[in-house]
Formats: sequence, C-alpha cells, structure tokens
Amino acid sequence: MKTSLSWLRDYVELPSSLTAEQLDDALTNLGLEVESIVDQAATVKGDLLVGKVLTIEELTGFKKPIRFCQVDVGNATPQEIVCGARNFVEGDLVVVIMPGGELPGGFKIGARKTYGRNSNGMICSARELGLGDDHDGIVVLPAGVAAPGDDARPVVGLDDVLVEVEITPDRGYQMSLRGMARELSHAFAAAYTDPALIDAPGATAEAPHPVTVEDTVGCDRFAARVVRGIDPKAPSPDWMKRRLTAAGIRTISLPVDITNYLMLELGQPMHVFDLDRLSGGLIVRRARPGEKLTTLDGVARALDAEDMVICDDTGPISLAAVMGGETSEWHPGTVDVLLEAAHWDPVMVGRTARRHKLFSEAAKRWERGVDPTIALAALERAVQILTAHAGGTVDERILDIDHVLSSPKILLDPALPAQRIGLPYPADRVTDLLGQVGCRVAGSTPLEVTPPSWRPDLLAPIDLVEEVARLGGYNDIPSVLPPARGGQGATPAQRRRRTVGRAMAENGYVEVLSYPFVTPGTADQLGYPADDPRRSAVRLSNPLSEEEPLLRTSLLPPLLATVKRNLGRGKRDLALFEIGTVFLPHLVTTAPPMLGVDRRPTDEEWAAANAIVPEQPWHLAVALTGEIEPSGWWGDGRPAGWADAIEAARIALAAAGMDAARVTLAAAEKSPWHPGRCAAVAVDGVIVGFAGELHPAVVSALELPKRTCAMEISLDAVPAAPVVQAKRISTFPPALIDVALVLDRAVPAASVESALAEGAGELLESVSLFDVYESDQVGAGKKSLAYKLTFRAPDRTLTSEETLAARDAAVAVAASRFGAALRGDGRSRSRPGDRA
Repeated sequence: MKTSLSWLRDYVELPSSLTAEQLDDALTNLGLEVESIVDQAATVKGDLLVGKVLTIEELTGFKKPIRFCQVDVGNATPQEIVCGARNFVEGDLVVVIMPGGELPGGFKIGARKTYGRNSNGMICSARELGLGDDHDGIVVLPAGVAAPGDDARPVVGLDDVLVEVEITPDRGYQMSLRGMARELSHAFAAAYTDPALIDAPGATAEAPHPVTVEDTVGCDRFAARVVRGIDPKAPSPDWMKRRLTAAGIRTISLPVDITNYLMLELGQPMHVFDLDRLSGGLIVRRARPGEKLTTLDGVARALDAEDMVICDDTGPISLAAVMGGETSEWHPGTVDVLLEAAHWDPVMVGRTARRHKLFSEAAKRWERGVDPTIALAALERAVQILTAHAGGTVDERILDIDHVLSSPKILLDPALPAQRIGLPYPADRVTDLLGQVGCRVAGSTPLEVTPPSWRPDLLAPIDLVEEVARLGGYNDIPSVLPPARGGQGATPAQRRRRTVGRAMAENGYVEVLSYPFVTPGTADQLGYPADDPRRSAVRLSNPLSEEEPLLRTSLLPPLLATVKRNLGRGKRDLALFEIGTVFLPHLVTTAPPMLGVDRRPTDEEWAAANAIVPEQPWHLAVALTGEIEPSGWWGDGRPAGWADAIEAARIALAAAGMDAARVTLAAAEKSPWHPGRCAAVAVDGVIVGFAGELHPAVVSALELPKRTCAMEISLDAVPAAPVVQAKRISTFPPALIDVALVLDRAVPAASVESALAEGAGELLESVSLFDVYESDQVGAGKKSLAYKLTFRAPDRTLTSEETLAARDAAVAVAASRFGAALRGDGRSRSRPGDRA
C-alpha cells in the first residue's frame, strides 16, 4: 500500500512537525511493516525553479525538431536552454532544473553546448521529475500559479512525503486511506474524519438498470448507479493524477481513475461499465461449465464453477471482484456509464485470483476483507466527482441488493487481556481501547463486543486481546524470558540421525535439504509399478506451487532433482545425502472432523483427526554420480558405482549401531533401481532399504548421467542399537588362511560370506572378500571368489589342526548350500607368516 502524507492529512490531524522517524515508529507500533518513507523534495537535488518561456527559436537541419529557448527563471539574464519538446509556447510557465542539479535516478544536469547552442539546464517532463510516465512533453503549469524563479517543488507536488507499507493478510482495512488514517489517529491521539461518513441516498423502488443476484453467498451486496451524457474527453484533475501516481497506479481516464481513487481512499473496489455496450439486464452468478471470458488484459480465460461472474444477455462480461471483461469496459467514446460497488466472498475471490493468476489491486482487497456497508457512500462519491469534472445527468434511481449479515457478538472476559498480556488492564481501559478500534461494547462480565463492519478479522476473544495489546502499546509490554526447564537431551532417535549424518559427512558425502514437494508425474519418471504404494501421495489443498502439489513418499525425487541442478551448474562429481521424513498416507474414506479453537477436542475427535495424518518415517538417501575417487597427477580416478551406494548403506547402518553380522544384502528388483544392479539391505532379516544403480530409463527420464547410483533406507525401520559389550582383546597371534571357491556366477558373494562365517564357528575373527575371478579355466557360468579368513583364540595359540578344521567346516557349509568347490587342487593357500 503506497500513499502520500498529504492525502493522509485530509482525514487525520497529524502533528505539523511530524518527522519521517516518528511516522515510521508509529506505523511499526501499530503492526504495519514500513517498506519506505520518501521525502519527494529530496529526490530532486539542486535548484528546481518555475520558468517563463520568453522566446522560442526553431533549429533546422537536424534529424528531429529542436528548439532553442530563452527562459526567465528570476535572474537578471534569461536562461538559454535547448529542448526537443513541442507542447509549449512562448509565455508558458515550465519547470526548469538548473546546472548542478540532479533528477531522480541520478541524472545530473550541467551546462553544455549542443546543436550549436549553449544549453544551461533542462526543461523537465513529468517522467523526468518522477511524477508519472508522461515523457512526450514537458510540464506546462497553469498561468499565474507561480512567478518565475519560485521553487517549483510545491507547485508540481514534489513537497510531499511518500509512504509505503506492507499490509498483513488479516488487516485488509489498512489497505485504504480510511484505514491508515484511523490507525494513525490512535497513535497520535489525533482527530479523525471518516471519508465514508457522507450523506448517501439509499435504494429506490425502481433500479436504474435491471440486476439479478443468483448467489447471495458469493455476492451478498450489489449496488449500482447510472450517469448519462458525460464528456468522454474530460481529463482527470491534476490532484487526482498526482495521488494515483504516488500510489503507483497508472492514470487511464476520468471514470476509471475515479474508481481507482475511491478504492484507495475508502477501500471499496468498484467497476465502471459502458451502459450502451450492455445487452439486457445484469445477472450475478457462478460460472457454468464451458464458459469463457476475455478479461481486460486481453487473455481468454476458461471459467471455473467456483468463479463469480457478472453477465448480460451475451454471457459473462466480468470476472467478479478480480477483473472486468473487454466487451463492456469503458472506451474513449463512452458517454453513459453504470458504476458498480458490491461485496464479494473473500474466499471465493482468493481462489479465483490464484486460479487465474490475476492478483489485481481489487482482488487483494477483497481477499483480505472489505467493509460491506460503504457501497452506497462510494457510489455517491464517485457520482459527485464524475459529474463535477465531466458533467452528465445522474439517474435518481439507485440499486442496492443487500443480503449482508450483521456482525456476531463476541463475549470477552475483561480479565483475559491482563492474563494473556501480563499487564494490568482494568475493564474500563479494555472498553476504551476496543471502542477506539470501532467496537460496540456492552455488559460488564462478560463484555458483549460487536466488531465494526470494517474488521472481519475480529472473530474470537483472543482477537480482541490482540487489539488491546496493540493499541495499549507493544512497547509497554515487558520482555520477560520464561524460565528454562531442564531437558533430557536428545532422544535416541535424534542421536541416531545425528550420528548417521556425521558418518556420511566424514565419508565424503555432502548433506542437502530439499523441499518435500513433488510433481504428480514423479512416480512415472521413477518407473513405479501401477500397484506400488509409493504412488499414493498426500495432496496439499493449498500448495506453494501448483506444479508440486504432492508430498514425497521417497527422498529420491527431490534429491535427484538437486543432483540435476548441480550438474546444470557445472558440478560433475557429486556424492549427496539427505535425512528427512517421507509422507505415507492412510487410505481412509472418512472426512476429517472440523476442530475449533474454543475447546479441547474430544478423544473421539482427536482420534478421527489423527486417523488421516500420514505416517512420517525418517529416511536416509544418497545419490552418486561422476568420480568417487578423483583423478589427478597421481593417476586415474574411479567412477562411482553400485558398490559405493551399497557401501553407503553399510556406513549408515554401522553408525546406527548395527553390527556387520546383522546386516545382509541380497539381489533385488525394486524401482527405480536397475534390476541386475540392485541390492535389498536387511537388518536381522528385515529389509530396511535398497541400494544400487538407477535404471537406465529413470536416468534418461530425469536427464541424469549414465550409471547414476542411489541408496535409500528407513532409519525408523532399523532396530535400536544394543548395548555393546566390550570384547576381551586376545594377545595371541592370528592364523590367516585364504580360501578360493568356485561356484555359480549368480550366487551373491555376501551369501557365501555368511555361510563361511556360520561354518567356521567361534574361532573365526573376520572374513573378507579380496578377489573375484571369471575365465574359461574356471568354467562357463562359474566364478571364483577368494576370501581371507582370520582365526584367533582368546586363550591360546591355535594349532594347524584347529585352523584347518575350522577352515574345512566353513567350506563344507558353503559347499552344501551353494555347491562351492575349492579352486585348483582343492586345497586352500596359506599366506606367508601364517601360524597354524
């Protein structure tokens, strides 16, 4: 909301010595966020004077018309100025900025020779002065308004202060001079004049134009008046143009400017129709399927059944409360006008504006709430201003279809403000402050408070408490910190997440935080089967972006989008991880109960509300692409592969306290992973996630590099870490034996490792795979897996017989389970330095 201080002074008697700092403090304490306060006089530096054009010499021989002017600026010698504008004549008063001055935007003015003549200064246009968009000609002042040499700032309106504030969504009444002036009257205890309190005639028995309102919920008031025979060429008065320009609104024509001016002054949006372009009577209703409307911005819009429209016999001619239509708008030849002022449902307007992406100044006010009682006052003001400047005959008939409901009373305990704010507020003080807001207060305990018509945000006792605190003075409320209670520290789940995140970072992964919103096409891009439960996602009723209305059921979609974004910015080697919640909906058919704030919900209501809240388990996901080990002068690097994604799962589970023996891997098929390069990660036999290389189709759909890998596990599915019992460290030497086994290529190495560990018994300290070999010597469809077995006893040095017996037992289990055979002569190989 932008306006000028002089306009505010029309309605509130502010102190004459008011400074920008005092105004800023007052608005801030009233709850308005001040964007800027600009003294217009300071925007033009140097001498800005009124000049009288004495002579004009037309210079020829140039590509464009040039004039050499002698201008009287109050000095003994006329000022020589070269100017290209042609909208002034000798004897006109103009605005001149002298050499050494500076116009808005940092445009410095000096004396120079141009077009063969000396030019000392510049004759200014409205745009050069920051007063509007008109750059076609310079500003010509009315005769006798000032003398040559006078300061031109007050003459052209550059002596004002411009104020811009940000209005919170719940205080629509502040989006008008009427509302801002009322607020400032509270801050300075100044007299206030309500511009809406004028003598406005009421509805007549006969309407000036037939109107039918079919939906009195979407439009509970519709008023209209008619003026015929206006001068279509009548310009808007200068004072109105200056105020509209200061508010950031472009001037168009007198009828349209009047509606915009009154919208700013009273907060009542209005619309002007060309009466001769209307076909039949008007109908106010909801849009019907298939209807379209071309709005004033030239866009043809498909209407929704929730949209309110104004129609004539040809169909919709206006998108109600948002923007008018092309077929009935004012045009330069309009002589008969119908002025409309209505009251529309704020929820409907807000949804319509978002649906059509039309956030007009009118829609912003309707969405926040408009006083439903000032329609006739706004029409009377519009008729007065229009006929005063464009003539015409006012139709004495007045239309007013009124279905507005009265504001409900709010019962307020007079002790509640003191209880909530922490300051003593006697009952009479509470009554006085609420009276300043405009409320009617009756009764004693409790107070019966009726909010004013311009405050639709006052709905509950706590809203009134806020007004008491605001007008009573926020600065008077002491800042007292609540006592800090002793805590129990982080929960086990929190400690686990932090430990896992720290482990991932220590292993070279970079943490990212993504928005949990995804597009409806994400499931198709990731190749989820039709019956995959991850396709069922929670849809937000009011999403931040209409393109991403769903909550994620997996961390991978936003994480892979982050990978793509970094690739687009030149990063090629990426190892990212994210820890966050996913949202798994409960597929229920019952609607959630509507819970109020006036009481605690019952156990049944609370259970019903929670029944539709989705499960929100914590997941960990990683994504890798490019080189996991960088190349350089030391040699070639190593690209990230599916094994690195699996290792990321091992790292995370180890950090979560899971012993390696409890973690098992098995080949799996799970979207979006490659079916031949995907592993199911299980703890104690329960699958907690998957890891591997992404499917080529997924990589192509997401425009990621080939062989991009990923892992995702559910941290909430990982069991709690057991209490670790420290093992006695043996001082006896280990026995090391290598075992090479030949078996089918399809057998997972991890399964063979588990079988060896199971058969070796308690003497086995560790087993690890160090070689995988495939060749014709091994056999078709076969592979050789070589493991290092480490045996150690806690109380003695193992003998060769004990070690070989444990080795043979381990091999026997692998042979019986997978048909494995010792490679070569069927014997194992002892490593140098082995003791057995």
